[in-house]
Amino acid sequence: MQNSQQNTPEMPDLLTASAEIRQGERSSVSLVESCLTQIKNHNPTLNAFGDVYNQQALEDAEACDNERKQGKLRGPLHGVPFGIKDLFSTAGLRTTKGSLTGTNNVPDTDAPIIERLKAAGAIIIGKTATTEFGWSGASYSRVFGHGRNPWNPELTSGGSSSGSAISVAARMVPAALGSDGGGSVRIPGAFCGIFALKASLGRIPTWPWSATEMLSHAGPLTRTVRDSALLFDLLSGPDSRDHQALPAKNESWLARCDAPLPEMRVHYSPTLFGTPVDSAIANCVDQAVERIAHNLPIRLTARPLDWESPLSTFETLWTGGRGVAYGAALQQQMSQLDPGFAALIEHAKKINLADYLAAQKQRAAFAGQVHKLFDQVDLLITPTIPVQPFAADRHAPANQADSGSSVEWARWTPFTWPFNLSGNPAATIPCGFTPEGLPVGLQVIGRRYAEADVLQFCAAMEALMPWDQHQPALLA
Repeated sequence: MQNSQQNTPEMPDLLTASAEIRQGERSSVSLVESCLTQIKNHNPTLNAFGDVYNQQALEDAEACDNERKQGKLRGPLHGVPFGIKDLFSTAGLRTTKGSLTGTNNVPDTDAPIIERLKAAGAIIIGKTATTEFGWSGASYSRVFGHGRNPWNPELTSGGSSSGSAISVAARMVPAALGSDGGGSVRIPGAFCGIFALKASLGRIPTWPWSATEMLSHAGPLTRTVRDSALLFDLLSGPDSRDHQALPAKNESWLARCDAPLPEMRVHYSPTLFGTPVDSAIANCVDQAVERIAHNLPIRLTARPLDWESPLSTFETLWTGGRGVAYGAALQQQMSQLDPGFAALIEHAKKINLADYLAAQKQRAAFAGQVHKLFDQVDLLITPTIPVQPFAADRHAPANQADSGSSVEWARWTPFTWPFNLSGNPAATIPCGFTPEGLPVGLQVIGRRYAEADVLQFCAAMEALMPWDQHQPALLA
């Protein structure tokens, strides 16, 4: 992996930060101060954060430092600051959901993932930007300002967990939380050059209820694979509020990352559904796959899969779920909505019950096709995104003709959302740079409930091709 800016980052990764605070080598106050300085310096350009809790975060950090001096630790993340995607319910803290209709919304209850983060000792330093109700894969926002890519601020960061990805890539926080209903941690993870895993459906419980609950996942965005594994160890497990939540895991995924990689059967599909892939991305991914094949204990097969695109299925489920639910709730506030989201609500009016049930049947058929592949392989790898980041004020690349679809973003992200339909764990991991210095993501998909396999493989790949020593030039 090559890039001109190679520095030792001053902002520690999550595992380093948590260990240094626990051992008294770094104070929580000093770490929070470093985060606030980075936010002050770069947020006006990058638009990662909406609300930032300067005073409260410093007070929480001081309390954590005092408790540590007394031999008391709140948990494994004692005193570590986090960014929180502004879709998650946070008790007493404004949750706009990226919408002008939500600027006064202050929940009285934490989402399960927030409860668990706090129980582990973390500090919420601020709420990170998202597209309106997380509807788009770009970073267009009328609430926060368009999210901008730390590697080139003229370009999109990707979304909808735009602010969380930016905040981690720009070293504003050691880690952040996001959500993924069609690629919303993997898209910005790939564009911003960080790691993000969408786990199996229900691995981390979600609440309040979502009209696209069969697609929606909660999870972290991190600089390293092992940071992500630690957070899944802490945040996973059942919760009575989420009927889809999975039972508790029976092993530590962080420990799995430190174990030697066993021989794995890996299939490489350089594209899906016949989608053209940008040549710089294709070359970068091809080189990474070749290096993996020569250095890791894998049996590699490579050919494009002959699956038929389930775009119409995804469009019906996404538009029907979000459009009907939000259309009913916001019918008196349509003028305040992002025009693209308002159009989605209008599209939803054309979807009837028969259409929706047909899409559910089609989803089951596609998922079965995906699961059948994993009877023969352990992992599937693809490019994460077939296009390079485009202008930050756009919803889609300039050369993408408007099809009239309510999910235009799904047309330039055809490798991410299919695995929301199937429920498989899917991660994006940096695998190199384009000639222009933009990160490229490799997507690693595992069989259902086999996140540990995905993480272990990605940890081995990270050791072979480390990327965290690279950082955007604007941070120099």
